[in-house]
Amino acid sequence: MDRNLALESVRLTEAAALSSARWMGKGDGKAADHAAVEAMRKVFDSISISGRVVIGEGERDEAPMLYIGEKVGNSDGDGPEVDIAVDPLECTNSVAYGRSNAMAVLAMAPKGDFLAAPDIYMDKIAVGPEAADVIDLALPIEENLNRVAEVKNYDISDLTVVILERERHKQLIERVRKSGARIQLITDGDVAAAIAAALPGTGIDVLVGIGGSPEGVLAAAALRCIGGEIQARLIPRNQEEIDRAKKMGVKDINKIYKCNELARGNDLMFAATGVTDGDLLNGVRYRPDGATTHSLVLRSASFTRRFIITEHYFDQEPQF
Repeated sequence: MDRNLALESVRLTEAAALSSARWMGKGDGKAADHAAVEAMRKVFDSISISGRVVIGEGERDEAPMLYIGEKVGNSDGDGPEVDIAVDPLECTNSVAYGRSNAMAVLAMAPKGDFLAAPDIYMDKIAVGPEAADVIDLALPIEENLNRVAEVKNYDISDLTVVILERERHKQLIERVRKSGARIQLITDGDVAAAIAAALPGTGIDVLVGIGGSPEGVLAAAALRCIGGEIQARLIPRNQEEIDRAKKMGVKDINKIYKCNELARGNDLMFAATGVTDGDLLNGVRYRPDGATTHSLVLRSASFTRRFIITEHYFDQEPQF
């Protein structure tokens, strides 16, 4: 893919972030999500690609979405064929209630390179490059944490594990505590946490627990670009979710997917723009004459990582 698409990707996430950040703290997550989706669609109309959304958002929450199978781009068939994994507003509730770690997130890959994952739950473990070869989702969490601590030359009491604060994680949290590792509980945002586990200086070493499968594919795309690893397994809650997964091509519902199976190939692009302040990115900062955004852009072909601060100038509404 043309490397210039990486900057086109960040235009998409910036637009979604600028539009949804206006809803921070106003208690209306669906309105924030709708603003992000519509802003992204507007920018897609100006990009010369033949794009297809394979990972969309919003099915569980009945939110507005860039739906699976939607065609995006304005190439009239002569632009590059790309698959899109997208969450225009990751952590909708974080925006609605003024919490941290909300981002606009998007990944691009050549056609067929993303796992067509249904919007159901997924068990995950994610780490950075140092520990990429030692984790195994089939092993007990205690064994995985000991392996990560050993390869990073840490005492396990210095290891920081991020877990979504959910009732379903009650036993997991207790087991991690008994292992001696430190825990950072988050209300939302396991994409940001998975990426942070793979970047130096974030203070995060491991992400574990059950979250959404679209977020798992998005995290995999980012980790492929920085040498990290995520392993994941679908966790369907009922027969309807099993049937949906099989309809999308999942043959073995119990399969443990590695990072390069969730996001395949060597030409992946990932972009994220902060909506609210988080561990990875700053949120949108409005000014009298516009706003400032903070974004991350990654490419697997070059292993480049760009943190981009953009100053946007507009009178009333953002200009995309």
